[in-house]
Amino acid sequence: MTSTAVRLHGKNDLRVETVELPPIAEDQILTTVVSDSICMSTHKATIQGSDHKRVPDDVATNPVMVGHELCGEIVEVGAKWQGQFEPGQRFIIQPAINYPPLMNGHGAPGYSYPYTGGTATAMILPNEIMELGCLLPYGGDSYYMGSLAEPVSTIVGTFHAMYHTEKYVYEHRMDIREGGAIAMLAAAGPMGMGAIDYAIHRDRRPRVLVVTDINAERLARAERLLTPEDAARHGVELHYLNTGTESDPAAAIRRIAPDGFDDVFVFAPVPQVFEQGRDILGYDGCLNFFAGPSRRDIFGRLNLYDLHYSSHHVVGTSGGGTEDLRESIELMAAGRINPSAMITHIGGINVVPDTVINLPNIPGGKKLIYTHLDIPLIALDDLSAWADGPEGDPLYGELGEIVARHNGLWNAEAERVLLARAPRIGGR
Repeated sequence: MTSTAVRLHGKNDLRVETVELPPIAEDQILTTVVSDSICMSTHKATIQGSDHKRVPDDVATNPVMVGHELCGEIVEVGAKWQGQFEPGQRFIIQPAINYPPLMNGHGAPGYSYPYTGGTATAMILPNEIMELGCLLPYGGDSYYMGSLAEPVSTIVGTFHAMYHTEKYVYEHRMDIREGGAIAMLAAAGPMGMGAIDYAIHRDRRPRVLVVTDINAERLARAERLLTPEDAARHGVELHYLNTGTESDPAAAIRRIAPDGFDDVFVFAPVPQVFEQGRDILGYDGCLNFFAGPSRRDIFGRLNLYDLHYSSHHVVGTSGGGTEDLRESIELMAAGRINPSAMITHIGGINVVPDTVINLPNIPGGKKLIYTHLDIPLIALDDLSAWADGPEGDPLYGELGEIVARHNGLWNAEAERVLLARAPRIGGR
């Protein structure tokens, strides 16, 4: 079976290629991929190449498939897994497989395998993914929601990694402080949007939630989609604050919670933002540096007095576990969270190299790729413009109308129309 795939050959060297997949072994599974959302982690792996901890040293001669926020269907099941999985079954994967034989446990789908990655029309799942319980059947009515389950799981894991203590009781009480105060800094981007949604609609909720950013447009979109009124119905007092207009951002944030914040999440790999988070922590406060930097020589200062006497905690999380992924799927299936707000663009597989390399410079949130389609990268807000242009396609006008009916969000109806009518790669 052939696959059209985006493969990494080295630093900033991504190529859309036709790959001949080998026959699967008895302990492997052959799949198609339908959707894959682009993660900033893929950008970091691309600009670092073999210097990245998950990318093999020999990537120049043995390129790897990229992409890990994927959803697709099983095509063929090796003898070992027959009875547990079957052709036609929709699936998602947990890419954080923790498999020591592969790059000392750092290896992962989308980074380390020649035939396993999400930006491909077809791929092979190796035995360890099933062996470790990282292949999950998915019963949702849209592929894109399956793709979003993985990034949502990293948010879920971040909340579960927070901890608090009681004086002289040396026991970490995991998760956010229920009924406490949360600050999310630089959080009007796609991952921040998912975190706001999760904080408001999960069972364990804060009393106060402050969301900051320096981009007024992003803040306005976040407030329109995740409203203070809806938060109030769930017992959460939600504030949006543009710290770009404040001379003393930390003081402005702290006015909302004068005793400081129990839980602080930092969504930008910027030392000044980290230090804002440090300055607004209350007693026994926990700060999570969620944003993964691409540089190794990046530092933020800690207040050692507060670390000692105010019992401040600092953690960092990267990815979520399989149980976090299951929780994400359950909350989405129940309609309690809607991560559609994370998506601002759709595109086909041919736009992936340029999109990944230039990802930090492309405004908006997540870029959702349909791997079998040959379409440009289009912002959801621009769908109607693509229909009205000199070479316009009425399909995009129809999609724009569907998106407008769903409060500007990508949705299952729009996906069905797109998959049925959009041009496919190779004219197929």
